[in-house]
Order: sequence, then C-alpha cells, then structure tokens
Amino acid sequence: MPRAGAAAVVTGALVLAGCVACAGPGGTTRPVSATESGTPGASGTAAQGPPATQQPSATRAASSPPPRPPSPSALPVAPGAGRLTQTSAFPTVKSTAFKNAMHDLWLAVTTGQPRLALPAFFPEAAYAQVKAIASPQSDWQYRLWYDFTLDVAAAHPLVGRGATFVKVIVPTEYAAWVYPGACYNSTGYWHVPGARVVYRQGSQLRSFGIASLISWRGDWYVIHFGAVLRSGSYGEVDEPAAGEGYPGPPGGC
Repeated sequence: MPRAGAAAVVTGALVLAGCVACAGPGGTTRPVSATESGTPGASGTAAQGPPATQQPSATRAASSPPPRPPSPSALPVAPGAGRLTQTSAFPTVKSTAFKNAMHDLWLAVTTGQPRLALPAFFPEAAYAQVKAIASPQSDWQYRLWYDFTLDVAAAHPLVGRGATFVKVIVPTEYAAWVYPGACYNSTGYWHVPGARVVYRQGSQLRSFGIASLISWRGDWYVIHFGAVLRSGSYGEVDEPAAGEGYPGPPGGC
C-alpha cells in the first residue's frame, strides 16, 4: 500500500492554463450589385456595382459580427474513471487531472456555478461502488452534490471580482487509507482532510479550505467542500482566512 508524502502545492499558473475557449467571428457578406437586385441605371439598363474584391475595407469590416467574448469552461479530470474498479494508487498533485480539478473548483467558486466543478467532484458511479448503503446514487445526488452546491454558493461572495488563484496546499502527510468496512464502505480509498485554496484579492493573500478529498484510481476528488457534517440545508465555507491558513487537521474518512 503506497505511503503518503509531504504536503504538496499546486500553483496557479499551471492550474489555470487553457481555462477558456474562444469563439471566432462569422463570415463577411458580399454586397448585392444593382444588376443582381434588378434596379435600372440612368440609361435604363442595370447599373453594375463594384466587384466584391473592390469593396472598401471599412464596409467589409462593418459586415462582420464582432467576436464573442471568451466563455469559462470546465476541464476534464478522468472521464469515465468512475465506472472502473478502484486501485490503491496514491494520488499525485502533479498530474494534469489534479490541476484540472482545482481549475474547475476555482472556476465554480468565482462564477457561482457549481456544475463547472462536476469533473472535480467524486464521480457518482464510483460512489455507487464505494458505499455499502441502500441507494447510494440518491445519497450522492441529494446529500453530497446538493451540499456541494450550497457550499459553492456560500464561498462565491468571499471571492470578489479580480481575485486570482495562487495555489492549492494538500497536506499529504495527513493522508490515510480508509479500509473497506469503515464509514459504511465496501471498498477502500485514500482520504486527506483540510487542503487549502490560496488566492489573492487585491494586495491581500487569502484562503479557504476543502474539507475532504478522497481518491479514485490514483486521482484526488472533492467529496466534502465546506463541511463534512451539517445540521441543516445551508452552505458553509471551510476555515476562510487571511493568508494561507492551516491545513488539516488529520482524521476523518
């Protein structure tokens, strides 16, 4: 069984690479000449307009729609992995999958759109394999994912316009393998509590936590964002702080 290493950090420049897709402008329209429109000229014959190639550049530019602004989009993490069987591989924070997951989580928080983080969230198909409970799919949808959407809504107002991602601190020294039979599980996984998302708001460094990350086939996924347990239908933010805050503490499943 792999062993956890020291705390790991993923920086913003790597996570945010390729985060948007741009749509290009449409085509230009050739003007219709007097001959084509059937308008007679002064001599009673159809007047010939200038060829399309002679159209002034200003007119050509005006006939094209302006480019669309970039749209935020989620990045893939490990498509289809939830339908495969679990492995005991210890997750790395240096993989493209993890960098994309943190990109998607940050995008969800800054836009207030939880579904943008769906690739970063523990897959429903994997959860159905993990939990030895009745109707794990319903538990995933109506508890785990629902709580995540509430937590994203709670975190969104904290991150003002112009905030920039800096890094994610994952306290891998606190990672532990959760064995089958614990926490109503039918299969095991790696678990790490209290990762920290660090960002810059103006000149100030700030952060908030990720309550719980768990693994599937060697990749980390968010399973609890603001809190593991709560007493009502409300969102929470895990330990928001000025500065980087404090990862952890260890424990949990």
